[in-house]
Amino acid sequence: MNPTALVLLFLAFLSLPQSQGEPIRPKVLILTTFEIGSDTGDRPGELQYWVEREKLTGTLDIPGLLHPLRFNDSGVYAMLTGTCNRSGLAMMLLGSDPRLDLTQTYFIMAGIAGVDPGRASVGSAAWAQWVVDGDNVNEIDGHDAPKEWPYGILPYGATAPDQPPGPRDWSQRPMAFQLDPGLVSWAFNLSKDVSLSDTPELSKYRASYVGYPNAQRTPFVLIGDTLGTARYWHGPALTRWAENWCKLYTDGKANFVMTECEDQSIAYALYMLGRAHRVDSRRYLVLRTASNYSEPPPGVTVLDSLLHGEASGELLAVDSAYRVGAPVVHELVQHWDRYASELPTSDDK
Repeated sequence: MNPTALVLLFLAFLSLPQSQGEPIRPKVLILTTFEIGSDTGDRPGELQYWVEREKLTGTLDIPGLLHPLRFNDSGVYAMLTGTCNRSGLAMMLLGSDPRLDLTQTYFIMAGIAGVDPGRASVGSAAWAQWVVDGDNVNEIDGHDAPKEWPYGILPYGATAPDQPPGPRDWSQRPMAFQLDPGLVSWAFNLSKDVSLSDTPELSKYRASYVGYPNAQRTPFVLIGDTLGTARYWHGPALTRWAENWCKLYTDGKANFVMTECEDQSIAYALYMLGRAHRVDSRRYLVLRTASNYSEPPPGVTVLDSLLHGEASGELLAVDSAYRVGAPVVHELVQHWDRYASELPTSDDK
């Protein structure tokens, strides 16, 4: 029996009735990947503003997870998934808990990311239409690559970078996840005019990106796609790789904006849980907010930018994630009588 069949068999077993009483049915589950210190009252990571501002005073322990879910009486829950590929494992544990009915739950990733300076600015927020997996790659050291190659990364089955995957492509399917277009458009329309915070320090930092007009803009909301890979990469060559990689695996449809480490793993977990009828995988939204750029400004080395380019933008990014995500959460909860059974669409007001 292949591994996928074993996972589905395991999930089918877990979906059998194993406990008495009414199941727990979250309306919205906010997905965050890290926290700094406590959930409240100190320097915030991705979770803290949701706990404080949505009054998520309840806790629910999930066997195996390192951090309890936080929730309020309105049906809003928040989860700390952990970072990188561990996030998908945490989602599988959550989706396997027999106490939970997640079949109508909306999952909203609200996390920080690196942003392509050609697309947007630090503090900006992007709703993704596509999540693309950047972990299944052939890679050789750039020093060993042919001189004409822009980088030493190529798809399985290809013989050079930027070629489509070849006949011997053995990457895990799917490599790209298209989110529900109507749901994404609806979320963007609800939040596109949200006022985002800024600081003089970050305004000065953005001004250093001479020749990148979108990088110099004050924070704004846009639709833009995300590349997920456990490698924390940086630099102009790899930014070009990310742009091209997203095109390769979506027939040119995805527009790379944000780079992060978790969305591909979470998307695959929800895909598998959906096949096991534990969740509705269409109810997945990805909101990424820019804490740093994916390449340095003119005159700064890639190494210096990698080591020092994020600290100033992290707090602004976690605030943007809450500000942009909150209207969507509130709308879903306030009109649950409708959205429990049907997904919002771009025509909904």
